[in-house]
Formats: sequence, C-alpha cells, structure tokens
Amino acid sequence: MEIMKTSIKAILDNIVRAEEYLDEDTVNQFEEIIMESKNIFVTGAGRSGLAAKAFAMRLMHLGLSAYVVGETISPAIHDDDCIIAISGSGETNTIVSAASIAKNRGSKVLAVTSYPDSSLGQLADGYILVKGRTQKEDDDENYMKRQIHGNYTSLTPLGTAFELTTLVFLDAIVSELMEKMQQTESDLKSRHTVLE
Repeated sequence: MEIMKTSIKAILDNIVRAEEYLDEDTVNQFEEIIMESKNIFVTGAGRSGLAAKAFAMRLMHLGLSAYVVGETISPAIHDDDCIIAISGSGETNTIVSAASIAKNRGSKVLAVTSYPDSSLGQLADGYILVKGRTQKEDDDENYMKRQIHGNYTSLTPLGTAFELTTLVFLDAIVSELMEKMQQTESDLKSRHTVLE
C-alpha cells in the first residue's frame, strides 16, 4: 500500500509542477492555431495516443473538426489544418514521421513534449512543454542511482507522469478554449454522443 501511495503522490506532484513551467505566450499560440485550423489531427503512440484521443473528443465537443491519425475516417491533411503530436521524448518515429508529413503538406504542427529541442520540437510551429519521465531515462544504471539516493520516480512506470500530466493539461486547454470560443458546458454536452 505504501508503494501505491508514493506513486500517487509522485504523479500528483508532477501535475502540480506543470503550472510552474507554463508560458502564457506559447499556450496562447497553441490555442490560436487550434482555433484557426479547419481540421485538427491528433496523434500519439501508446498511452500518449489515449491522451490524444481524449483531447480529440473534447475538441469535437467544442464543435471543432477533429480527427485521430490512423483512424479509418481520417481525411487527408491540408495547409489550413494542424496536427497535434504528443511524444514525451519528441523522438517517437511514428509521431515524428506524421508531423513531418503534415509539415511537408503545409499544415501547422503543434507538439506536446518534454523536449522542445527534439526532432518533433524542431518541426513544431508551436509547442507545450510537459515534463515527465520517459522510457529512455529508465535504464538499469539510472534506476540503481535513483534507488540508492531514495528517488522513487521509478514508481511512476515509464511515461506515466508525462501522459497523465498531458491529459490534465489538455483538459485545461479545453477550459480556456471554451471561454475563448464562448462555449458553455451545455454546448459541449449537446455534441456528446447519444449512441451509447
């Protein structure tokens, strides 16, 4: 039970710290690109992909045209669209590739990453910095050092801190977009699926 409590605290601490490194100008730029885009595509691998899908659903609730990359109903991306690519490392091959294709087609690229200087960050027209431990930091040597020094970040498996902080952050973006777009909770609810 102690491990579980420590893990929860580590995850919550990462989410709380997210506010410290938010930059108002980059957040505004991120939101402006979303609102100006005809279609918004979201992508992420693994659990980051689940955060991307949750965000796409919220964008749809806002009345925006949103698609998940790789789904059968996703159309071609064009120069008046944007792609939101989520990758903690900013080096996930499939995500960087999708962002590169989108960029080559003239669309805007928005990145959610822990590493703005990464391959993904360098493609981006705008980015949001979300810190979190990534799998690439989880080698045996670093694991042993953390254990010796009592740093139990390892109790948040792989990218958990990044993915959960991203999920919370993107929901907060939706709150800001609701205000900027003058959308109410009733407006969002009216677009929620009724086929369940």
